[in-house]
Amino acid sequence: MAELSTPLAASGSLLRRFPRLIVAATVALLFAGGGLLLHAEHQGQVIALLGAFVLVFALADRVAVGRTVIALCRAHQGTVNLVAAFSILAVIAVFREEHYTLLMMATVALFATACAGLNLQMAFAGVPNFAGAAFFAVGAYTAAVLGKVGVPHLLILASAGLVAGILGLAMLLPVLRTRGHYAALVTIAFGLLMRSFLEVNDTFGGPQGMKVPGFNLFGLSFNRLNEIGPFDVSFYLPYAVAGCVLFALAFVLVRRLEMSWVGIALDAVRSDEVAASVFGLSIARWKAVAFLIGNAIIGVAGALYGMMNGFVNPNSANFGDSLMMLSIIVLGGMGNLWGAVGAAMVILVIPEKLQAIQEYRLIIFALLVIAILRFRPSGMLPRAPRDLSSLFKGGAS
Repeated sequence: MAELSTPLAASGSLLRRFPRLIVAATVALLFAGGGLLLHAEHQGQVIALLGAFVLVFALADRVAVGRTVIALCRAHQGTVNLVAAFSILAVIAVFREEHYTLLMMATVALFATACAGLNLQMAFAGVPNFAGAAFFAVGAYTAAVLGKVGVPHLLILASAGLVAGILGLAMLLPVLRTRGHYAALVTIAFGLLMRSFLEVNDTFGGPQGMKVPGFNLFGLSFNRLNEIGPFDVSFYLPYAVAGCVLFALAFVLVRRLEMSWVGIALDAVRSDEVAASVFGLSIARWKAVAFLIGNAIIGVAGALYGMMNGFVNPNSANFGDSLMMLSIIVLGGMGNLWGAVGAAMVILVIPEKLQAIQEYRLIIFALLVIAILRFRPSGMLPRAPRDLSSLFKGGAS
């Protein structure tokens, strides 16, 4: 036993002596694995990488070293975010000519951005939203309509968020008068209504949908970019960068809200509405704030996604895509934005990578999700409990 405990003690002391280095190495390794998964083409490589990820997450809470690394990552969030940003840029630089890899990367980034908005609504404020895909499509349709009249594209993104947010407030009125699964049914009905409206409305192209112009930033057309200096690049590279930047902005916004008194109010509303109202919090006001900001984020992500694909149709608002977004936030860990990135990789990338084995890919995909939830019932990266001790210490002093 002494011989076994000596290496463990040595590794523990090493982790505590160089915490930031350990955190940086862990984050860089995870993102390197994610980049390899995005680029992998052979089924054996994909399955091997999946097995490695499942093993890492399965052992994370069951091994002393894993628990220590998790605690270090939570204690050094700034290092995690900084290394993650550099890792993402490195992956983009390495695969700068790979069309499909960058397309999947941009898709993951934009869906993770939309799920940041859903997390704000469901994980923080406790407001159900089973119509995420509908607001995603609203953003894309807004981009299609405004793109026809020559509105600057940055203004289009802002307008898409505004339109999605206002529609969300209109849907929130009946949601506030219901509770639990009844509120969820209201959002489901809204999503179905939105899809039916888009299908029968010829102004928005009917069942065929509409063309969406490619993104243009200060005269730089993303769809026509094929080289940067001496390097040939994929035309999806600027979309991958823009998607990651958009996720970074949503990440900063949601995290700032979470760590502020706004986040405390939203947590109070979610935990116990009666107690929150007794302490003077307006339940309707705070739910409206979460719903407005969350749907605005989803709408902006949907607008950029529509610009990248070049078209949008009513199928973009189907209920299946809304369930996929919900699956991402549940599988990733409710309230954890980095968890949404990992879950988006699983939900969006894995089925595409396993297409060569046809129907068996769905079996492997289902087993993977079951395995993750079996070993990580709170999600891949569950949200850390809120610590208000610093506030009490400040008040006591």
